[in-house]
Order: sequence, then structure tokens, then C-alpha cells
Amino acid sequence: MSKILKIRARQVFDSRGNPTIEAEVYTKNLSASAICPSGASTGTYEAFEKRDKNNKSYLGKSVFSAINLVNTKISKRLRNVNIHDQVRIDTILINLDGTRQKTNLGANSILAVSMAVKKLSAKIKKVPLYKTFLIKDNFKLPYPLMNIINGGVHANNQLRIQEFMIRPDKAKSFAEAMKICFIVINNLRDLIKKMNLSTSVGDEGGFAPMINNNEQALDLLVAAIKKSGFKNGKDVSICLDVAANELYKKNKYSIHSKKYISIDETIKKYQKIINKYKIKSIEDPFAENDWIAWNKIVKLTKNVQIVGDDLYVTNLERLKKGFLNNSANSILIKLNQIGTVSETLEVIKFAQIIGYKTIISHRSGDSEDTFIADLAVGTNSNQIKTGSLARSERVAKYNQLLRIEEELANKAKMNKLY
Repeated sequence: MSKILKIRARQVFDSRGNPTIEAEVYTKNLSASAICPSGASTGTYEAFEKRDKNNKSYLGKSVFSAINLVNTKISKRLRNVNIHDQVRIDTILINLDGTRQKTNLGANSILAVSMAVKKLSAKIKKVPLYKTFLIKDNFKLPYPLMNIINGGVHANNQLRIQEFMIRPDKAKSFAEAMKICFIVINNLRDLIKKMNLSTSVGDEGGFAPMINNNEQALDLLVAAIKKSGFKNGKDVSICLDVAANELYKKNKYSIHSKKYISIDETIKKYQKIINKYKIKSIEDPFAENDWIAWNKIVKLTKNVQIVGDDLYVTNLERLKKGFLNNSANSILIKLNQIGTVSETLEVIKFAQIIGYKTIISHRSGDSEDTFIADLAVGTNSNQIKTGSLARSERVAKYNQLLRIEEELANKAKMNKLY
């Protein structure tokens, strides 16, 4: 039995240049480390991120208090625990914190340790990380939901919708999926240049041109798909992340323009763009507590993937409530929303049992850590959302999936979308 010898943490930096925590777990002969990501558009019910708000030397964003907790309290409590007993380790961490949203230790300190434990267990067993989750055979590759135009809090433009994504539905392999996205992205760049707009990118690598109209962005995507020789809605599908929490006030929404309108009017406008642009997926179309609106849009938008992110925050209790309310048909999975690997896997298992699609996701403040690529394959999640084909912290996940596909060789297959 391999026992934990010690755990050390350090402050490193994420893709937005903000401090975050890396934990390294040691046994007698080996070690493994993991970096916790950080979100910008966050749900109220997410697990707590511990930062040193009074430390003005890092503008209140340092994580030294979380690091100290890992190096003392957590390291001491986990010493001599079996590295392969992930559930026990995560349970110890949850109980050591003792709060509903992990406000004592911070989900960032807990998750960094939990992920590092999982990595080290796989390393000791000498098996790839993706083989240590829920699936033990017949592994499938996820389809990328690739963010190619950024808006909302991820960019400095005036776009209301936060992410405009493409999904290469016709791809027969992950390598082909990447090729399709590469071609569309490069044609989109050319179209943006012809408009004399900037091709600089936002937090997640998508272009962030100074446009302020959702339909103008959608027209650009349709044109780029067509220019690439693909058929919109068949070969390549348009998918959206609305992040409606940011666009909600007094039971009204300003998603389609700066004007706030009712739920029913908002749904009508959703239906209009779904039909016009053949949109296949909408994430967070309404705010996190607007259960009635979620139920309405599920009923009124057939054959569209309605994805709960801020609605569910990778939380089993909220997922069960949403299932009973018929609020969505898919769930976004973000490790740091709940704070441990074990709790994340519980949510994925339940989601798949009730027939939901599970989409593994990065955060806007991410790192070179590729944990979620293995998680997507190892849980039979049929999609992954990890940004554009730009910025190395995004591309790192795609490259890891290409390695996994190569390792699986003739056993490699793409997952099912429908």
C-alpha cells in the first residue's frame, strides 16, 4: 500500500495572470501535482475560492492562506492515508472543512490536493489517468465545443452572449474534429480582418472583435463555416453560452439587446435565432434560480441541448432539483465548482443515469494542467469545453486528447452526440 508522506502547495499563476494554487502530493518514491483553475463568470452556489483579500501586495488575489492550510492542516491529516483510496481522502477533506460550500479550507486548496492524489495514484499504478475514472474499457473521445468568438465578461467588446462556439458534428475522429475547427477558425480570422476589426483574443482564446450585436457574431460564424466548405447545422453546429446570470434583472433579461424583456419574449427570440442559425446547444439561457424559465425553454426548444452550468454548479442536490423540474437535458461539469474529484464523479454518474449529456469544462482562468482531458474520456462524457485553438492552456487539453486517441489506436472512437 502506498501511503501519503506529505503534501506541499505553492502559489502559481493562471491564464489570466492571477495567483492560483498548485498542490504536490508525495509518497515515499513518487510525487504528482495539480493546479486549481478559477472562473470569472461564477454561480452563487459554487464552492468557495479562498483568497487573501487583505493582502494588498497581490491586490487581494493571492492564495497564501490556502497554501498554508495545505502545508499544515491538510498535509498532517492525510499523512499515512492510502493514496489509492480517493473517496476516503476526499471525504476526509470535506469533513475537515465542515461547511456546505467549503468556506473554511477553500475549494481551491481542497481540489488541488484531490486532483494531485488522483494523478499520483495513476502514476503509481502505471496506468494512464483516463483509465482510473468511471470507464474501464471501450473509451470514446469527446466532441469539442470550441469557443471561437468571446463576449460577456470574457472580452472587452459589447456582445451580450458570452461564448459563441462551434461543434464539429461530422468528425469521425478527434484529429478530424481538430482539423475542422482549425479550418473554420482560420477562415473566421480572415473574415474579421476584412472587416478591419481586431483579431485579438479573449480569456478563452476566441476572437474578441469590437462588435456589439449577437446576430452579427452569428452571421460571422455562418460565413466562416460556409467559407470552410462545411454545412452549418450538419457538418458544424453553432453552440452558445449565454451566461444569463450577468443579464438578469427583476425577472427580465437583456440577452438579445441591452433592453430588458420578459421570459416569454426572451424565449421567442431564442427560438428565432435557433431556427435562423440552426443552433444546437445553449448553455445557461436563464439565471441560476429562474426554474420556471428553464422549464419553459426545455419544453419549447425541441432537439436543442439545454445545458445547466450556473444552474447546477456540479452539485448533486441542485441537479436532482433540476431533474424533477425538467430544467435542462445536459450539465456542464467543472471540478472547482464542487471541490473534489469524488463529488464530481458522483454528479457525472447521476447525470448519465437520468439521461443527461455530460460536458467536461475548463474555467476562464485555467492552466497547463490537462486533468479534464483525461476526465472527459474516463467518464464517457460526450463533449468537452476547453476554449479555442489558441492560448497554450486551452490547446494543452486538445493535445492531450490527441495523445489519448493515438494511444487507443484502432480502438479509438468518437462519442455519440444524439
